[in-house]
This record gives sequence, structure tokens and C-alpha cells, in this order.
Amino acid sequence: MLNFSLSYLNLLKTRFAGLNLTRILDDQEFYEKQILDSILPYEQSPEFKSNLDRVKRLLDVGFGGGFPLLPLAKHCPHIEVRGLESRSKKVDAVNIIAAELKIHNAKAFHHRLEEVLINCPMVITFKAVGTVMDFLPVIQVAHADINVYFYKGPSYAEKEQPEFEKTLSKQWEQTLNQRLSIPGTEERWLVGFKPKIVPRGTSKTLVNLSELF
Repeated sequence: MLNFSLSYLNLLKTRFAGLNLTRILDDQEFYEKQILDSILPYEQSPEFKSNLDRVKRLLDVGFGGGFPLLPLAKHCPHIEVRGLESRSKKVDAVNIIAAELKIHNAKAFHHRLEEVLINCPMVITFKAVGTVMDFLPVIQVAHADINVYFYKGPSYAEKEQPEFEKTLSKQWEQTLNQRLSIPGTEERWLVGFKPKIVPRGTSKTLVNLSELF
């Protein structure tokens, strides 16, 4: 993954420099904080790895410069990976980067999360995009086999977990709160959830996620 990291960063610093897709420009720091930070949940969390290997589909929301979307796709070629991003310029850039780096199992789409119906077995990831309360309530659930994971810093337990337990614990079950060991980063946690309530039926106004795979 180190050569992949160097090639990735070179594209971000040259061809796509104007988009500011990463603030990290040092080779080693980029490798640790963007590449390793993206893929080590798969290596260190048995629950995350088991669910991803089982459903073989991952949706990454708000990927920005492509993290963890492209590192996970590179690291796990047996998984089909899709990304949602609200900024079309980032979507276009990440799709070009995927092609340049010969990552054939990843594709990015210009959609907001609330526009998409999660209608098939799925692992969903969020990295550095906001709080649990920002995103869990807007996930449109239409299948029971959905597992959601947030890459979080050390403040999750103090600042976010109490609000989740107060507001969303009847709709979502927390399944994981695992500390990760990632070189060069602050304390990292992988926090997992699955839905308790799955509405029935379909929606004519939403994009079916299964159609993006």
C-alpha cells in the first residue's frame, strides 16, 4: 500500500491540487493518516471484517478526497465499493483517480445520503464527516442487514454517545466501540450500529442503492 499511497498523493498534489482534496502533503503522514487510517479497521476489527467479507458491498458517505473509499477498495479487491458525495467536482476527481490507480471495484456518485434508499445488504462507512447524530437519522433503511461504521476520535464517548442513547437508541443498536491502533494518529475508535426498525415497502422518490452496484 505504500507505493499506492505515494501515487495517490502525487495526483492530489499535482493534477488535482486546485481542489484541496487533502491538507496532508507529507508522504509518511499521508500514508498513516489517510491510507492506514482507512484500511486498518478491516485489519483490526473482526466485526467490521466479517460483515464486509460477508456482504461484499460497501457504501462510503462523504468521502471527500476518496477516503476511506479508494484505500479500502484497493486493499479489498473482492469488495464492491461505492461512494456518495454532495460535491460533483470531488466525485469526478475521485472517479478519475480510481481509473489512474487502476482500482476497478470502486465508483463514486453525486448523491446526498438522504436521496438513497438502502435496500440491500450493506456496510456503510463515515470518516471525518460529522457526528453520529448528523447521519444516522437520515439513513433511509429498507433492509435488515445493514451495518454502519463511523471512524471517530477520542471525544465520541463523551460528546456523542449520550446524545445517541437519548435520541436514537430505539431505532438503532450500537454494536461496536473498538479502539484502533494506527501509527502517527491520535486515539482512534471504530463505532458500529445496526437498525432495530426496518420500514417495509419502497419509495418512488429515492434512488435504490442496489442500482448503483
